[in-house]
Amino acid sequence: MSTDIGTAGSRQRADVPAPRSPHGAPAGGPLRTRTWRSVLVRAVVAADLGIVLAVAALATALGVATRSWDLQSAAFASCIGAGIALTLMAAMRCWDAQVIGQGAEEFNRLVRAFVGSSLVLALIGYLLKADNLRPWVIGVLPVTGLAILSGRYLIRRVLHTARREDLCMSSVLVIGTEQGISDLVARTRRVPHHGWTVVAACTAGGLPEGGSIADVPVVGDLDGVARQVVELGIDIVAIAPTPGWTPKRLQVLAWELEGTGVDLVVEPGLMEIGGPRLHVAPVDGLPMLRLTEPRFDGVTRAVKAGIDRVGAAFLLLLLAPVLLTIAALVKRDGGPVFYRQERVGLNGRHFRMVKFRSMVVNADQQVGELAATNEAAGPLFKMKRDPRITAVGSTLRRLSLDELPQLFNVLGGSMSLVGPRPPLSREVAKYETDARRKLLVRPGMTGLWQVSGRSDLTWEESVRLDLRYVENWSPALDINILWKTVGAVTRGRGAY
Repeated sequence: MSTDIGTAGSRQRADVPAPRSPHGAPAGGPLRTRTWRSVLVRAVVAADLGIVLAVAALATALGVATRSWDLQSAAFASCIGAGIALTLMAAMRCWDAQVIGQGAEEFNRLVRAFVGSSLVLALIGYLLKADNLRPWVIGVLPVTGLAILSGRYLIRRVLHTARREDLCMSSVLVIGTEQGISDLVARTRRVPHHGWTVVAACTAGGLPEGGSIADVPVVGDLDGVARQVVELGIDIVAIAPTPGWTPKRLQVLAWELEGTGVDLVVEPGLMEIGGPRLHVAPVDGLPMLRLTEPRFDGVTRAVKAGIDRVGAAFLLLLLAPVLLTIAALVKRDGGPVFYRQERVGLNGRHFRMVKFRSMVVNADQQVGELAATNEAAGPLFKMKRDPRITAVGSTLRRLSLDELPQLFNVLGGSMSLVGPRPPLSREVAKYETDARRKLLVRPGMTGLWQVSGRSDLTWEESVRLDLRYVENWSPALDINILWKTVGAVTRGRGAY
């Protein structure tokens, strides 16, 4: 069984119709999986090599790493620097088809490769007393890394655009219960950029002919999985916890899929937990998943708090003209500029959150009158066309500019730049046990809820996203959310 998910699409039998996506297009689009995957890998490799060679040539032409311009010395330094960078990229598997275009791991490997390249080059320079390598360590390699990260990002944007048109997709067969299948189908349709299209399902008992779950046909039971994979030309088999699905069945299926190029994915049954908390701990050859406790304190959390305060101070200085302009516009309708509201923060402590006022002065007193028109689920209160919002407030909310004063909360330590949504006391009073875990970290100005739809999310989705952040927090996750926030604010989706 290969780890390359891109080879299965070419096995489609002539007498079996190609699996189709929910929109009617073939699951893999016009390009078979093997074709688009190989094109993607070649494009990434070519772009990376081109950037490294271009930077090395430019450094040589400019005489970087030489006190007085010397072509031979500059060329030597460029060859050493470029060679080490490419070697570390290969060692870190930066061209692995499994990670290209998928998640943060692609960028994590690149960062590790270039940090490692700088360290190796610095060590070589120290041992050989080659001072001419120093500019590569502190300048050229970091610039090369940033250029490659930018190139990968642009290629990923092109890939995601294609996937929104049902191109460059991988066909998936799901094994599980009706609930498990429905959940995975909903997730893949919600995030088409991941590249999965569920085209068939197998359940413990199967369904009568023509049966389906979430518009996905059930093609058989647990005994017919391998046959269906071959007949339908499936690229990925996803296995959710299923009654009757034993380790022996999994082993047999893995043997049957060997050499087919099909990727076998097994859900561990630990919802919303992953990343740095999941580790493989083999016991006498038996792979076991070890789940570590989430860290809510320690050095990394202290560093996060420090970065929050420094970042908030910098943004307040940078955005001072914008803040003053918005304050003047809000003041024009005669009410106060700021709106302060009690929210619940870290460990259930209450604090006063500050925002630009976007509603009429007595907006809080009108909540009871508007309760019947509430469009939000759970304990939230939201209306797409809330009559309490002022003309200026409508624009502020659409662009999330009303939340900029929360930088003062971040500066004071009651909030973070990234974290769960800060709840009201009446919302917390209705929290169940799982939702209360959100209070284990500081609430944030932005978070997974902000970049995933904001007010368009259901209550269950909002809680799920906040808990995912709490359970899997890492500095890389914060950086990813901050980056995505820019696009979410620009689009204004779910902001009302």
